[in-house]
Amino acid sequence: MRVRAAAPADAAVICDIYNQGIDDRIATFETAPRTVADVRTWFNSSHPIVVVEDAAGRVIAFASTSPYRSRDCYRGVAEFSVYVARDARGHGAGAAAMRALIDVAREAGFWKLVSRVFVENAPSRRLCQAVGFREVGTYLRHAQLDGTWRDVVIVERLLDDR
Repeated sequence: MRVRAAAPADAAVICDIYNQGIDDRIATFETAPRTVADVRTWFNSSHPIVVVEDAAGRVIAFASTSPYRSRDCYRGVAEFSVYVARDARGHGAGAAAMRALIDVAREAGFWKLVSRVFVENAPSRRLCQAVGFREVGTYLRHAQLDGTWRDVVIVERLLDDR
């Protein structure tokens, strides 16, 4: 596997992988598929995005950061997401993406990454733990997905010693 910075030319494959995650209903509250145009807008900010390629050069995973809150005091905190193509799950692509994202987020000046993970999403929780995130707590009934209340675990990782 090879990890590299994502580029706007990767928007279509990132979109496909993200839409698989939406369809699977295990990783996001999103229900409407994203478009390639939606994903292209992710490149309009200074928030890092990385992709993982397999030996054949096919993008099989991505990890991205996005703004946490708009207040200036949170400028060094980013939310993160990580998604792996269905046929590539369980082979280390998610961990590779997250390790690279942690490095580039630190280099970009972020001091913390945060996210929320569905409580029952054991693979994502194991991944977060494996790359140094801690579970801070649980938001009960955080939102509904397909009419069902879902709880989420809050995860965070400090990126430096500030």
